[in-house]
Amino acid sequence: MKNVVVIGGGHGQSTILRGIKDIKDINISAIVTVADDGGSTGRIRNLYKIPAMGDIRNVMIALSESENFMNDLMNYRFKDENNEEKDVLGHNLGNLILTALTDSTGSFTEAIRLISKVLNVKGDIIPSTLDITTLYARMDDDTIVKGEANIPSFNHHIHDIFYMDEIKANEEAVKAIKEADLIIYGIGSVYTSIIPNIIIKGINDALKESKALKVYFANCMTQNNETFGYDLKDHVDALIKHGAPIDLVVKHNEVIPFYIIKKYLAQNSIEVLDKGDVGIEVLERSLLDFSKELVRHDPSKIKVVVEELLKR
Repeated sequence: MKNVVVIGGGHGQSTILRGIKDIKDINISAIVTVADDGGSTGRIRNLYKIPAMGDIRNVMIALSESENFMNDLMNYRFKDENNEEKDVLGHNLGNLILTALTDSTGSFTEAIRLISKVLNVKGDIIPSTLDITTLYARMDDDTIVKGEANIPSFNHHIHDIFYMDEIKANEEAVKAIKEADLIIYGIGSVYTSIIPNIIIKGINDALKESKALKVYFANCMTQNNETFGYDLKDHVDALIKHGAPIDLVVKHNEVIPFYIIKKYLAQNSIEVLDKGDVGIEVLERSLLDFSKELVRHDPSKIKVVVEELLKR
C-alpha cells in the first residue's frame, strides 16, 4: 500500500481526490485548509467557534462512493434571495450537518469521522489545524489584508501570507505527512488554499523532513487579483517562498482554444505560461477537459498521472 497525501482546499483539491480515489492499493489522506471565513462557513465559524468547514465538505463529497447523490444533498443551499443571512437562509446543508455533529459530539474531528463513515468516504479527511484561524496577506506596498475571503478582492501583488497567532498543526496531519510516499500540492488557489496549510509550523517541519516525492499540480489559469500575470515559475516560487519543498511540477500540455482564452480574459484571468525557467523538473501530460467550454482539470487524466508517479 502507498500512502498519498493531498494538501490544499477548494474545488482543485477535490478534483485531484475525485481522480485518485479509485486507484488500487493506496491510502489517501486529504489535508484541508480551515482558513475560509466567508459565506455560510464564515457565519458558522464565528457563531459556534469551530474551524471553517466549507472545503472539508467539498472533499467529503469528492471522496464519497455515492458522489452524485451526496453532491446534491450536502451542497444544497437554503435560498437567500434578499441577502438577509438570518436563520438558515444562505446556509449550506452540509455545513449545518457538520455543525450539528460537532455540537453534539463536542469534537470537529469526530464529526468529520462520523459523516465520512456514513458517506463511505475513501480516505481520511484531516483539517490542517483545529484552531480557529484568521489568514492575513501582506502586499508589496505593505498593505495588510485580514481574512481569506478578502484577500482575492485586493488588486495588489501579494508579498506573503501569514497568521498573526501561532497556529498548532493537527497531529493527524503531521503523522500523515511523515508516513507519506507521495505528497501532492494543489490544484487551486496558491495563496488561499495551499499555502494556508504549508505555513503552519508543524506541517512545514514535517514536509521538510519527509522523504516522500513532493509534486505540485500546477494551475492552468491565473486568478483575478490573486495571481494575475503569474507564470508557472511565479506559482512555484510562491510555494517555495512559504516553505513548500517541491521535487516535481506537473502541468498540462494541451492547447487551450482561443475562444476559451478570450472568455477568461474578460474575467481578468490568463493562461499560466511555462517560460522554461522553473528550476525544477516539469512533467507535461494531458490533464484538461474543455467539454463545458471552460478550462477544467479532468479527474480521470489526473488518475493516470498519479499512477505514473506512484511507480517512481
